[in-house]
Amino acid sequence: MIKNLRPYTWSSEESVAYEAAIEAINGVVGAYSSLITEAENRGAQDEAAEYRRLRAACHQERRALRAEDTEGVVRVRATYAARLRELTENDA
Repeated sequence: MIKNLRPYTWSSEESVAYEAAIEAINGVVGAYSSLITEAENRGAQDEAAEYRRLRAACHQERRALRAEDTEGVVRVRATYAARLRELTENDA
């Protein structure tokens, strides 16, 4: 319930870091969506299913991420930025 939520004051740095972490996850979600479409167009249903599973894991991590978890935010930003580079390096 909303009335049970405790207030949390963010610093500018924390809010920017949190939003950047969320955007990093969103970038990977987008890359997986593109890979799903490509796999489906090739008829590679098992590959598409694996990308869907990985995309769902991204959604789950995004829902679980908390702004006050500074270490988690740093980890997510680094992990997802690296994953996005891996997923898109052949696109360049």
